[in-house]
Amino acid sequence: MIKKMTAGVMALTLGASLLAGCSSDGSGDGKVTLELFSNKSESIETYKGLIKEFEAENPDIKIKLDAPPEAETVLKTRLTKNDLPDIMSIAGNATYGELGRAGVLEDFAGTDLAKTVQPSYIDMINRLVGPETEGTFGLPYATNANAVIYNKAKFEEHGLEVPTTWDEFIASLEKVKAAGDIPIYFTLKDAWTGMIAWNSLGANVAGEDFAEKKNAGETSFTKKYDEVADKMAALVQYGHKDNMGVAYGDGNNAFAAGKSVFYLQGNWAIPEILKVNPDMELGVFPMPVTNDPAQNKLVSGVDVLLAVSKETEHKVEAMKFVEFMLNKDTAKSYIDEQKAFSAIEGVYQEDPVFEGIKANFENGTITSFPDHYYPAGMGAENLVQEFLIKKDKEKFLKKMDSEWEKVQNR
Repeated sequence: MIKKMTAGVMALTLGASLLAGCSSDGSGDGKVTLELFSNKSESIETYKGLIKEFEAENPDIKIKLDAPPEAETVLKTRLTKNDLPDIMSIAGNATYGELGRAGVLEDFAGTDLAKTVQPSYIDMINRLVGPETEGTFGLPYATNANAVIYNKAKFEEHGLEVPTTWDEFIASLEKVKAAGDIPIYFTLKDAWTGMIAWNSLGANVAGEDFAEKKNAGETSFTKKYDEVADKMAALVQYGHKDNMGVAYGDGNNAFAAGKSVFYLQGNWAIPEILKVNPDMELGVFPMPVTNDPAQNKLVSGVDVLLAVSKETEHKVEAMKFVEFMLNKDTAKSYIDEQKAFSAIEGVYQEDPVFEGIKANFENGTITSFPDHYYPAGMGAENLVQEFLIKKDKEKFLKKMDSEWEKVQNR
């Protein structure tokens, strides 16, 4: 049974954000109320629209959306209190792996719903749970990609061409810098934004099996991430005067206002930029990490997966909502609004802004986010941020290794 908590206790324990809807009880009007928990502030408006549509088709079900700040921390707290939301819309990362291993989520392995999802993304999330626990405890829904976003007008103004090698990319940054313009707009006040470049570099340089080998004691950051650290340090030389003082939201606004040529972000930043400047013409390309174009893969992962609590009192209704979300029309409408990609078979992102990375999805030159396989709670983004401030590479790589081991050995 789901543990019920009074509003007072809940507010004290979990913060006011959860008051939005923690109960899956009937709401007194004969309706079943389900809580949909989301870890993405960017998708709140999209979800509101889809919920309205679902409720119109299912008048006996009410969906309460809860998208609190620090959502993953909130979710882990709720896991310890046996108070999981009915439906979760969360990232395919280490937190999902933890929930999968805890045995608190419905298993979709072998179901018709799982068959509608592209197998490569099912494999990706199964690897997060690990080989010891059999099952598919979520349905990959929307996928994302790290990219170099560029301002087309400025790109042309500087006479640039899309680089396909690391040296060409650095040459483009040099050219912009020499012309007195800002090459890249960094937002490193929010440590997580440094992971965009870190993941692109790490995935292509250190390889997809780094986490497995690291856990087996066969490799380390000290051995494998030397070049990654060097290239990270090189990139920040092409930022602005206050790389560490600007946060993500302000960076989106600055880039939308034409403050730089390039922006290292995921596709999720595009709707935010276009909200500020709807007429802006944007392009994207995978970061060319090495000097061999054939080796440069696009980093893509499961941005949103849908999971259902094993303990929900309203399994039938929760599954009805999941089915509605996996419907091709709903899935298309989600990715169109969110400027995301779909994990659902046969649902494609056709926005011309993604022309530069479309081929990667079509021919499978994709690799997953390395940090999704780092131990939950390792705090890699803070260590990367600290390295970019202090620039002590040896100390930093050793610390990445020791923090990983510390979490693993808990």
